[in-house]
Amino acid sequence: MKILMIEDNKSVCEMMSMFFEKENWDATYAYDGEEAIEKFKATPNSWDMITLDLNLPKMDGMQVNAEIRKISKTVPIIILTARDSESDQVLGLEMGADDYVVKPFSPITLIARIKALHRRAMMNGDDKADTNTAEKFDVVTDHLKLSTTTREVFLDGKPLNNLTPKEFDLLKTLAQKPRQVFSREQLLQLVWDYEYYGDERTVDAHIKKIRQKIEKVGPQVIQTVWGVGYKFDDSEVK
Repeated sequence: MKILMIEDNKSVCEMMSMFFEKENWDATYAYDGEEAIEKFKATPNSWDMITLDLNLPKMDGMQVNAEIRKISKTVPIIILTARDSESDQVLGLEMGADDYVVKPFSPITLIARIKALHRRAMMNGDDKADTNTAEKFDVVTDHLKLSTTTREVFLDGKPLNNLTPKEFDLLKTLAQKPRQVFSREQLLQLVWDYEYYGDERTVDAHIKKIRQKIEKVGPQVIQTVWGVGYKFDDSEVK
């Protein structure tokens, strides 16, 4: 795996370098926002994972995240945030990050998050490589069609563009079982592939972003079931 770690604290980078080496991962480090953008732009298709500290010199992490997402909608991004920065965590997810880890963090925790996110990305890559099913839609409902192979979603025939990898996976999980109510805890396990230990804000942030994108092309098909979670239901959409 090739990782770009964007972190201004060199002690953190040195600590993580030992863990990356143990996993036989190739890590590159950027110590400010401008350097990070330069390194990512130099070889945008070569990165398997990005870890992004939000508190950076020259260009903050939110700006870096936005610039990376302009270039790549699919490269997995894990943001690193301070414990008291709940708004930053949610905003980072809404801007297209796939996950976050709270500082101070355990290196083992970060490694586990990277592995889980990379495993999901590799599964999606395998789906793309299956050319025999290139025209097949994996999920078809009254108003929505979704293809895991091409990573395309159509709502009433209109493309639902610019979904991040986690947004796509979350929508697929809901849509492939219409009208079934999923709790936030279930969605965390099904989509993120590991425990968040009660931290449900990441689901809410991703649902909000998906709804905003849906509203641009058609009717709202993700419904909140108060006190329980969310469900996909387009059965009553005209």
